[in-house]
Amino acid sequence: MGFKPFPALLPIFNHIPTLIPLGIQVAAVASLTVSGLTIGVKQLGWLQSLELKAYDGLVRLHPNYTVDPRLLVVAITEEDLQQIGQITPSDGILAEAISTLQDYQPQAIGIDLHRSIPKEPGQAALRQAMQADNVIVITKLGDTESGLNQIPPPTGIPDQRIGFNDLLVDPDGIVRRQLLYVRTQEKTYSSFALQLALQALAYQGVTPRPSDLNPNYMQLGKTTFLPLTQTSGAYQTNDAQGYQILLEYRSRQPISRRVTLSQVLTRSFSPTWVQNKIVLLGTTAPSSKDLFYTPFTAGNEADHRMAGVEIHAQMVTQLLDLAEGDRSLIWYWAEWAEWLWIWVWALLGSHLAWKISHPALLLFSSAGMLALLSASCFLLLTHQGWVPSVAPGVAAIASIGAVTAFRAQFAQRQQRMVMTLLGQNTSPQIADALWNARHRLIQSGKLPGQKLTATMLFSDIRGFSGVAEKMEPEALLDWLNEYLAEMTHEVHRHQGIINKFTGDGMLAVFGVPMPRLTTAEVAEDARRAIACALAMGTRLEHLNQVWQQRGLRPAQMRIGIFTGPVVVGSLGGKDRLEYGVIGDSVNTAARLESIAKERQTGVCRILIAQDTLQLVEGLFQVEPWGPMELRGKEQWVDIYRVVGHYQTPNVVEFTSTLD
Repeated sequence: MGFKPFPALLPIFNHIPTLIPLGIQVAAVASLTVSGLTIGVKQLGWLQSLELKAYDGLVRLHPNYTVDPRLLVVAITEEDLQQIGQITPSDGILAEAISTLQDYQPQAIGIDLHRSIPKEPGQAALRQAMQADNVIVITKLGDTESGLNQIPPPTGIPDQRIGFNDLLVDPDGIVRRQLLYVRTQEKTYSSFALQLALQALAYQGVTPRPSDLNPNYMQLGKTTFLPLTQTSGAYQTNDAQGYQILLEYRSRQPISRRVTLSQVLTRSFSPTWVQNKIVLLGTTAPSSKDLFYTPFTAGNEADHRMAGVEIHAQMVTQLLDLAEGDRSLIWYWAEWAEWLWIWVWALLGSHLAWKISHPALLLFSSAGMLALLSASCFLLLTHQGWVPSVAPGVAAIASIGAVTAFRAQFAQRQQRMVMTLLGQNTSPQIADALWNARHRLIQSGKLPGQKLTATMLFSDIRGFSGVAEKMEPEALLDWLNEYLAEMTHEVHRHQGIINKFTGDGMLAVFGVPMPRLTTAEVAEDARRAIACALAMGTRLEHLNQVWQQRGLRPAQMRIGIFTGPVVVGSLGGKDRLEYGVIGDSVNTAARLESIAKERQTGVCRILIAQDTLQLVEGLFQVEPWGPMELRGKEQWVDIYRVVGHYQTPNVVEFTSTLD
């Protein structure tokens, strides 16, 4: 059994008011269903990794800020370590570097090196250098609950000059957040970057205070620092312990002027590079293994990782910008707004899939929609907004798939309905034409009523009751089926539609269900109907020969043909539908078939009225019968018997369905 996508959706639309267009119904149901499923998957965190990668891609496209002149990074490079012949500078070398920098009056000096264990020579000199009020040293918290991996700061340094240098690393190994505070039962720890920023901001009289928006939030200068939560932005399983904000990198390149440790020791730099600056001293040597992945990693051909001291510099410059009002925090929507965002793109995808049926155009439009989504997310990010991009993209594509699958199933349903109503009783050419025009013909699961001009052909076997009395039921049914098969073949060959069988009778219609818009088209339908009737007579003559050879009784038939206005469309309910042809013209054709039954001189008698003769005059030989009264008609009708063709009919190879 083949897969039938979303079969449960079909009954839904049977109960939605028909005033709502089907496309809107489908788009609404599909978008709500798909967006609900997508939101559920998002809530479980299954899309977080993809969302973070998409965010990284947008960050890499973001224009870079200029170099920050407020900072200076003193880098301990691999060449520096080779010159001093040690894997890390001794206490004495660090003390000399700090003393040299102090000579040029920096605002703050941050030492991003652990010195809880002395590295002689020079321990006393380093301890003395670290006593300066503008020197910030580091500690490592590690797991503050278990005490694992903690590295204490140098002794004798007050808490306001100690900051932890722990970096928050996401599950994919990338640093996207910065941790400002961590509170334990014993005390509150501040980050290395925050301590440096506060040291510099103190010169401007800026200190942290409770926010006016929420006393639990920190306000620094002009900015209230809204802490990250577990579900901020694209996060769903974020470890939101402590006081975190999203780290907005100023640039993929070094954001400040950089000098090496050797340059500091030899004073090979301009004093203005240090004066009133925030100086960070740390290692950038690969052998130190203090390197981290960032959102820029995937876009760099070289230098895939950023040194820890450079990341701390990124954090410091962000904090300074936020406090001074030069930047704002990256904002995110509430969850309900993100859900609405996802639904909007799912609705757009559903609408596209319903409106566009051509596969190539739908593929191109889908790609354009995803490009628009990416551009929208990037534009929002340039205005400091981080909104999901993967979840709405998934919802949009899934909606396109759902609606496309529904359309395919709905098309099959329409095809079954068309073929049930008309296809089995039409020629293959007519059936194809009906199917190609199904969108115009079918509305709300039905063929809507329409008024048009058609030609009706009623046929009936003369004396069928007498024949039926003398044959066994099984033989009678076989005999009748042979007859109807031959007549059906002729109707199809002349592009008519068999509307119904009435025992031994048959109603065929020419000119439905697609309306004929010109007189020439209506005349062609009439010509086909009369030509079909003559061919049916020839078929019956052939049948009589076959039946007589088998010892069966031959038959005669009567045909009435009339051209006039009718109303056509679906009749019945959802459990049973049939194609109805209604109107006085149908009754007239039936009365022509049954009038003057005794007047029959051949195998097949064909009667038409003046209305039909006017359309085909000159094409067929007719015998006038004069005005006659038809049962149920107030006015008399001029009737003619069709004798044959005036012109040679189109030669079509005669084949019997009896073979």
